[in-house]
This record gives sequence, C-alpha cells and structure tokens, in this order.
Amino acid sequence: MDWLPDTNLLLRHMDTDHALNPLAVEVMDRLRLRGDRFVLVPQNIYEFWNVCTRPLEKNGLGLTVSQTAIEISKLESLFPLFSDNRHVYLEWKFLVETYAVKGVQVHDARLVAAMLTHKVTHLLTFNASDFTRYAAIITVVNPHHLT
Repeated sequence: MDWLPDTNLLLRHMDTDHALNPLAVEVMDRLRLRGDRFVLVPQNIYEFWNVCTRPLEKNGLGLTVSQTAIEISKLESLFPLFSDNRHVYLEWKFLVETYAVKGVQVHDARLVAAMLTHKVTHLLTFNASDFTRYAAIITVVNPHHLT
C-alpha cells in the first residue's frame, strides 16, 4: 500500500530533538517493514523547505538553505517523488471549489489532489483534523493510532 506522509510527519521524522520524532520514526519504519511504501509529491517538498528555512522565532527550524537542500536530497533518495501535472491542478481546483476550501488549507487540498491523481489512498499525519473534510475520498491516519 502507498502512503503519503504529511509534511509535518516528515519534519518530525527529521528533527531528532522534537518530542514526536520517536513516534514518527517508529511508525514509518513499521509500515515499511510490512511492505508499505511512502511516496512524496512536490507539495511536500515546498512545505518542508518553508518550515526548515523559516527562523526559529517564527516557528521554523532555522536551517540554512544548504542544510535544507541536504535534507531534501535525503528525502528524494528515500522516497519516490510523484510529479505535479495538469491532472493534479484540475483535481485541486475541483476539491477547493467542492469543499469550499479557504486560506492556508489550500495546501492540504493540493496534497489530497496529488493523492487522488496518483492513486495514493492513505495519508499519515499528526494533523488528521486538517483532512476531516476528505474522509470520504482518502484514508487519514494519525500515527498515534498505529502504536
């Protein structure tokens, strides 16, 4: 089974100082050991870059561009990166109009649009409530529920 890790999960997996790091690592390792696969979409990378390079005082990780590029290279070597294409855009447009998505939540809709386009059924996220509106079309799983 293919899973899309939400960007918050990727960040917790990388940040060994974060309290949720052990859980993120454990759950992803367990799912991979049973034969599941994690995939990425460009939106993951955009969001990851944003948080990594944002200053600590603005709720970011305060990494340099070089450090962030190294972390993204690690992600690219570990997980297949599915492409953005016109179908993702059309699916996103349908989702934001159908579900009346506003503001920053358009980024979550882009993740869901990529999932639907690439037939990825499961999303692993610490922010499951952000994806409640999509429960009829994707499976949203909080890592806390897999322990």
